Amino acid sequence: MVLLNSSSCNFDWQPNNFQFTDLKGKKGSFYESFGINGLLVMFICNHCPYVRAIEAKIATETQRLNGLNVNTIAFMSNDQNSYEEDQNKFLLEQLSRAKFEFNYIVDTSQSIAKTFEAICTPEFYYFNIDKKLKYRGRLDSNGKDPSMGKPELYSAVEESIAKGYCSSQQYPSMGCSIKWKN
Repeated sequence: MVLLNSSSCNFDWQPNNFQFTDLKGKKGSFYESFGINGLLVMFICNHCPYVRAIEAKIATETQRLNGLNVNTIAFMSNDQNSYEEDQNKFLLEQLSRAKFEFNYIVDTSQSIAKTFEAICTPEFYYFNIDKKLKYRGRLDSNGKDPSMGKPELYSAVEESIAKGYCSSQQYPSMGCSIKWKN
C-alpha cells in the first residue's frame, strides 16, 4: 500500500462527456449523471483501508448531498486482475454493506482515472451545474478516522451552490494509490 495525496483543484476544468455501464448493468453518461445542483465524483475501491474506514461517512455525506440535489457517481479504477478484493462481486458486496446509493462504475481501461488525473482512493471531485470543477480533495477533516470531522466537501458544495465558488481552503485527499495496469 502506497500512501498518496491528491493533487490540487484545477478550478473550472470540465471533462468531456463519456458513456459507462455501472456494476448493476445500468447504462449512463457522465453528463446525464448530474443533479439539479451538480455531481460528486469519487474514486474509491473495496480493498483500500482508507476507503473502508470511511464507508459510513461516504454513505451519509452522499445522502446529504442528494438532499441538495447533487448526484453522486463512483469509479473503481484499480487493476482488478491484481487486486481480487476489487473484482465486481466484491464491489457489489461493498455497495450493499456500505449502503451506497449511487452508481458504481468499474473503470476497466483506467481511462476515466487518467482523464481526471486521479491519484488515490478515496478522492472526491465536485462539479457544479455547469459541469465545472469546484472542489477536489478530502471528505472531511478527520480523514481515515471513521468519526465525522468538519464536513469540508459538503461545506464546499453548499457554498458553491449559494455563491458559485468555494472560498475555503481545499485539502488534498489521502489514501492508497490507484493500482495501475502494467
